[in-house]
Amino acid sequence: MSQPINVLIVGNGGREHALAWKLSQSSRVGTIYVAPGNGGTSRGERVQNVAIGSSPSDFPELVKFAVAHEIGLVVPGPEQPLVDGISTFFSKVGIPVFGPSAKAARMEGSKTFSKDFMKKYDIPTADFQNFTDYEAAKSYIEKSNHNLVIKASGIAAGKGVLIPANKEEAFEAIKEIMVDRHFGSAGDEVVIEEFLEGDELSILCISDGYTILDLPPAQDHKRIGNGDTGLNTGGMGAYAPAPIGTPKLLQQIRETILQPTVDGMRKEGYPMVGCLFVGIMVAPSGEPKVLEYNVRFGDPETQTVLPLLKSDLFEILLAAAEHRLDSVEFDVDLSKFSTTVVMAAGGYPGDYAKGDIITVTEPLPEETFVFHAGTSKNADGQVVTSGGRVIAATAIASSLEEAVSKAYSGVDHVSFKGKYNRTDIAHRAFRSKAANQVSITYADAGVSVDNGNQLVDNIKKLVKSTARSGADSEIGGFGGLFDLKAAGYADIDETLLVAATDGVGTKLRIAQILDIHNTVGIDLVAMNVNDLIVQGAESLMFLDYFASGKLDIEVAAKFVEGVAAGCRIAGCALVGGETSEMPGMYAPGHYDTNGTAVGAVLKSEMLPKLDEMAVGDVLLGLKSNGTHSNGFSLVRKIIESTEFEYTDSAPWNPESTIGEEFLIPTRIYVKQLLPSIKQKLILGLSHITGGGLVENVPRALPKHLSAVIDINTWEVPEVFKWLGKTGNVPIPDILKTLNLGVGMVAIVKRENVAQVIANLEKEGETVFTIGELVARGEAQPGCVVTNTEGLY
Repeated sequence: MSQPINVLIVGNGGREHALAWKLSQSSRVGTIYVAPGNGGTSRGERVQNVAIGSSPSDFPELVKFAVAHEIGLVVPGPEQPLVDGISTFFSKVGIPVFGPSAKAARMEGSKTFSKDFMKKYDIPTADFQNFTDYEAAKSYIEKSNHNLVIKASGIAAGKGVLIPANKEEAFEAIKEIMVDRHFGSAGDEVVIEEFLEGDELSILCISDGYTILDLPPAQDHKRIGNGDTGLNTGGMGAYAPAPIGTPKLLQQIRETILQPTVDGMRKEGYPMVGCLFVGIMVAPSGEPKVLEYNVRFGDPETQTVLPLLKSDLFEILLAAAEHRLDSVEFDVDLSKFSTTVVMAAGGYPGDYAKGDIITVTEPLPEETFVFHAGTSKNADGQVVTSGGRVIAATAIASSLEEAVSKAYSGVDHVSFKGKYNRTDIAHRAFRSKAANQVSITYADAGVSVDNGNQLVDNIKKLVKSTARSGADSEIGGFGGLFDLKAAGYADIDETLLVAATDGVGTKLRIAQILDIHNTVGIDLVAMNVNDLIVQGAESLMFLDYFASGKLDIEVAAKFVEGVAAGCRIAGCALVGGETSEMPGMYAPGHYDTNGTAVGAVLKSEMLPKLDEMAVGDVLLGLKSNGTHSNGFSLVRKIIESTEFEYTDSAPWNPESTIGEEFLIPTRIYVKQLLPSIKQKLILGLSHITGGGLVENVPRALPKHLSAVIDINTWEVPEVFKWLGKTGNVPIPDILKTLNLGVGMVAIVKRENVAQVIANLEKEGETVFTIGELVARGEAQPGCVVTNTEGLY
């Protein structure tokens, strides 16, 4: 088991307590240090509060601590350290940080900056204008004919948003911000924007600069009083998933807001690495618009959504920090609801007392949690109040009603002088059923039957191009029929059916990143029909499977275009398939594929012929097209661990990009090998896939024989040497992972070598004589590759 990794969380609020609580559940985490932490984090398992430097902004001291305590991941909680550039301090010493750079943090640090960004990238938001001049702002308000929202551009602890009821209040708001400096330097500039009506949603989206993973949609309660009345606060409670966040709406938010934002930030040179927390207003028409960006986990949304996360939070945060978010599991319990109720000190958000003793009566109700925020320990070790929003109770349950009830039961377990909390959290979800009842269609759930039908219409010509004797050339169903006699297999008693099923693997991610989808369709066919030919079987028919969260007809059609091309190369008919649209299962732009090939072979031609193999039989290697479709977890890890991008020129072939080189499809060997099989010249075949030569060749051999292969008998393509050298891959590892230039191995009698080579070369194959069979000793492996020294 790998060494546990220590984590440093920067901050002292409820968000940080929830993060520490969830991270402590990971088996990969060692000690969690929270700087400075609060009265709740100090009591967590494997969690320690630490006072570092003169303040939480003493970044050099935080770095010194992190190096001394072997910190493997830093998680800044609040926005101010991120805006001040905390991430750069740790990145310079090689410590991964789940948080954006100072440039990226401007998306929260400056509302004028973020609004200009939204305008540039067509992110839906309210009409707005930015002002640094008080008189100009007054003039704009005077001319406005709609309700307004006034925002201090800088960071104002969640309180710099004022919603005036009329123009007089609007004038007072800009005076409060720009003249009276109620929010300090945060009011150097203001954003005046159209007031949007509707329901708010909080979307916490984890990003590595490319991939996005959004947590269940939450709804916050900013106002201090019941019924959303009174002054704005940092948040008095939240619940998730909010019912208005339907699958259809969430998909729209991903496509029009989240992904364009992450893509735009990357294009601007400040990729979003961390949590992009987007406040969204959903208009009565259903259109979502961005209210504001934040670049960190929300509070109290974090306390609300993390209990619904089933996956390992540490794995997710580390993967995001290391720009490999697509490599981790992301699973949320969508069968449950979560509710958080914040308890504040009396008088908040105005003046309030500190130092009052807090009592939490144990045990709490099942699946109910208490997260500390404005708490600390006094000289006697007692937990006391030290902030306005003091502590929160969170509960999860199978219904929202039950989650709310349990959360308020949790509130009853907490006591301190002057405790105040709202009693109507989630009230917007409980509006009268008559007002909210909607008719939910399959399309509302994120599935479009019409799109699936349109795809079938689009690919009919492609399917017909694969027609062959014995197969129906029409498509529209999930399977197909095949007449063996029509295909030439008259003696049914002597004919065996052979089937293979396989996928393309993580090579798909490169196709998705580069938006090139037709070549992986060929790969899918190749992986299956090559497995049939090693049995001596001719490929007759093929079925494919394409799954995505939301069907993109163009992408799916490109994929099927590749499948049809592969079928034509292999000589099999594409007779059916399944297109599966599964909202929530796949991230936007992601899809998965699988294929099944069915073939036939006469009993007399079945391979391998183990009884006929003997010492001295020759191994012929058929040249591969490159990396084919195996070992891509290693390939992708090498690229992602270096400065290279898939769009860079390939060092071994500058006329092409790295990604294009890796997308060269797997070579199909079916038609080339069939003549030699029919002539009974081949004893066995080995398709070189995952496991490389050393693990695949022995599968075609009897137990008493072993293969000796001399790697000097062919020129290993430069792509493999580059991968080995760039990734510093041990030679034994690359031998059992990649094909190294040989995609298929044929075992033949020495006297038949010349004829088999002639047959293959006639079909355009490049053939190498790579080794022979020897007697196998007790401890001898099934395949030995020699002369590997100096491979790269």
